[in-house]
Amino acid sequence: MDNLIITDLSKTYNNGVKALQKVSLQIPKGMFGLLGPNGAGKSTLMRTIATLQEADAGSIHLGSLNILEHPNELKKVLGYLPQQFGVYPKLSPEMLLDHLAVLKGIIHRKARKEIVHALLHKVNLYEVRKQKLGEFSGGMKQRFGIAQALLNNPKLLIADEPTAGLDPVERNRFYNLLSEVGEQTIVILSTHIVDDVKQLCTQMAIINKGKVIIQGNPLQIMENLQGRLYEKTIPKNELEQYQKEFQVISDRLYLGKQIIHVVSDTHPGPGFKSIEANLEDVYMSQIINH
Repeated sequence: MDNLIITDLSKTYNNGVKALQKVSLQIPKGMFGLLGPNGAGKSTLMRTIATLQEADAGSIHLGSLNILEHPNELKKVLGYLPQQFGVYPKLSPEMLLDHLAVLKGIIHRKARKEIVHALLHKVNLYEVRKQKLGEFSGGMKQRFGIAQALLNNPKLLIADEPTAGLDPVERNRFYNLLSEVGEQTIVILSTHIVDDVKQLCTQMAIINKGKVIIQGNPLQIMENLQGRLYEKTIPKNELEQYQKEFQVISDRLYLGKQIIHVVSDTHPGPGFKSIEANLEDVYMSQIINH
């Protein structure tokens, strides 16, 4: 299976915003998580990989295919689930999938019907195949989005913030579906929800202000913080003081008290207790430091 190799990708918008700054990533088959806050450059990167916008510099290769030079070749092997996935509300999923299959070059009617039905079974929408898409819940629409993204049996599937707005049950169902797809395909999951990456991805990268600040296996990345993370409950009005003295990576209110997480190479002092690092802590520490 071909890897996706991104080298020194850069993009500056007309307003001067540096959306991507020499981004380099190597993405193997399986689930790859791209984490970052809103405005970090994730969607710009996704759209550039999908050849929906041009880069100023750099290259993207899927195996031997130069994506930026041969965008039409990529489209044959790409599945794309954008952040805002629009559907025709009056059409049924069966009708719209059939129409999209024609656009993707699946001409033979019998073959098309088999593919459409197989995909509707895969995303658990076969029973509602005649219903109007306008009546679907958010989760059902997202599952339909995956079905259309899988029509051409892609080598590369891009999902941009796919779980935003889904309830926990639908999110779980969506995770299982993506994991199944990731067994055969490169799946890039772009999100600001840390849980999405923690549950699904064997490889990940954190991007902020257009730069890749860390990449690797989530468990190994968490290992870097182990033994250096401390927690303390403090009065609310002392937060600012602690932020001046320590590297506070997160704070949250619990029953009227402030709980802070601090990164320190040595024990920070009375009242602090050592805690296990999770991916959320890694993410916050990286974002704050960059």
